Amino acid sequence: MDEHLADILRSVRPLEPIELQLLDAQGCVLVEDVTVPTALPPFDNSSMDGYAVRTADVEGASDEFPVVLTVVGDVAAGTADLPVVGPGEAARIMTGAPMPPGAEAVVPVEWTDGGIGRGPAATMRAHSSAPEDAGGEVRVHRPVQDRQYVRARGSDVSAGDLALEAGTVLGPPQIGLLAAIGRGSVKVRPRPRVVVMSTGSELVQPGEPLGPGSIHDSNSFALTAAARDAGAIVYRVGAVADDAETLRSTIEDQLIRSDIIVTSGGVSVGAYDVVKEALSQIDGESGSVEFRKLAMQPGKPQGFGFIGEGRGGEGGGTADRTPLLALPGNPVSSYVSFELFVRPAIRTLMGLPQVERETVRAKVDAALTSPAGKRQFLRGRYTPPARGETLGSVSPVGGSGSHLVASLAHADSLIVVPEDATAVASGQELDVLLLG
Repeated sequence: MDEHLADILRSVRPLEPIELQLLDAQGCVLVEDVTVPTALPPFDNSSMDGYAVRTADVEGASDEFPVVLTVVGDVAAGTADLPVVGPGEAARIMTGAPMPPGAEAVVPVEWTDGGIGRGPAATMRAHSSAPEDAGGEVRVHRPVQDRQYVRARGSDVSAGDLALEAGTVLGPPQIGLLAAIGRGSVKVRPRPRVVVMSTGSELVQPGEPLGPGSIHDSNSFALTAAARDAGAIVYRVGAVADDAETLRSTIEDQLIRSDIIVTSGGVSVGAYDVVKEALSQIDGESGSVEFRKLAMQPGKPQGFGFIGEGRGGEGGGTADRTPLLALPGNPVSSYVSFELFVRPAIRTLMGLPQVERETVRAKVDAALTSPAGKRQFLRGRYTPPARGETLGSVSPVGGSGSHLVASLAHADSLIVVPEDATAVASGQELDVLLLG
């Protein structure tokens, strides 16, 4: 298994960087350092609705002896023409509005009477730009310190600061920061385009009635969801009948929109294992796919190779071809194989530093058996360590059968039983692969 994964990761290269608009870059990896062109915020501004004042004018203000100031104007967010605040004066100001010249602090509206002719503070906010109040008065009941309730220019980031460094994954907060400093686009590695298809003439689309011997196609839905969760843009082709020529033509049709192709089913040694039949015949200039039997359970039969021509990565003799991973058809085998092999490949294409799921040590709370010479992955429910403890625990969920989809749906981890262990005692420590 380790050799198979190493072959995949050694062969797959990160996708070439491209310039994307901010919202299109969500989930992508930044490939350049981004510096701040101008300070953020770009000017001193109020953090409260209230009155911009000189601190000396309100020193000693109290409920019993309020200070009366003359209101010289209103300052709303976006105001360019600012009134000058002189001795004994104040300017009504809204949250985010620039501090007017002469003002040193902001008195929150709750510390005042809201201005002559005013009702409650809500009325003040609703009519913040009413010019008739200029020249009125406001009574201030509490003093403020210098710069109190003032957001200083550059208090978030200063011009020239490093906003985000190369290698950052762009989530909502990072997109917000880029927008705040004025970046409309960034250079990133794009999200890989993944094509998912199932094989099997017995497969029926969910929502359609089942005929004799038919089952609903769950693999293409599970794998599509898993690829999205890994960060990819996914195209679900659905089920392809057990016909080698049909499969080959379907794959060829999908090459134009794929950075990686994932198939499930048809990779064993049965008479109708169409994926192996179709892709084993591909060689030479069309690429090649190798099929292997791995020392693992579930997921013994696997296929990996490169076919056709697609958007390439950086360097390497396979850069002009599309990687294809052929997974087994049993639902649990398919999903476990995706987590172990396809997810790391997708995240390698994205240029992420951490491509594999997190693994922790935990005590298993039941006795287990495992086949000799195979690394077994059992579905489990993981409980983090209690306070003061260093190890969590994990409970097996369902049996080991590779068709047991229900138990997979209730698992949040995979219990890893090593190849040399045929029996595991309750309380023994094992590696646990976290799926959430």
